[in-house]
Amino acid sequence: MEFITATVDHLPAIVRLLADDEFGVTRERYEIPLPKEYIEAFAKIEQQIGNSIIVAMDKDEVVGCLQLTIIPGISRLGTTRGQIEGVRVGKGYRGRGIGESLFRYAINEAKSMGCEMIQLTTDKKRKDAHRFYERLGFVDSHDGMKLVFSR
Repeated sequence: MEFITATVDHLPAIVRLLADDEFGVTRERYEIPLPKEYIEAFAKIEQQIGNSIIVAMDKDEVVGCLQLTIIPGISRLGTTRGQIEGVRVGKGYRGRGIGESLFRYAINEAKSMGCEMIQLTTDKKRKDAHRFYERLGFVDSHDGMKLVFSR
């Protein structure tokens, strides 16, 4: 298993992983060619310092992904934190430790970039994910809230 920063060539596989999920199936559009919104969003991620998508590679196949964003802050005496989003492991690859290894890689990347903490949000309905994050040492310490704007 290899963990690398995604390139645009990985984008179709990343979108496929995001869409192949009980929530993603209603939010994502995996089709070839990819909708331009994905390509435009990926270009913005690549241009922003401290923002990347990390992929888990099994030979030449993308089998997992997450987005890691480094956020400098003023609070907590200028603490820099890492934010993890869009976590997925392909259905056929779950239960093999790939998710844990991917998280450990992302956590080490965040530490190497000066982060003093790492955070994530997760849908309240994802009970299995909650147990996974807690097993990795994450603590359910805050309630997250979102305000979604229509397109």
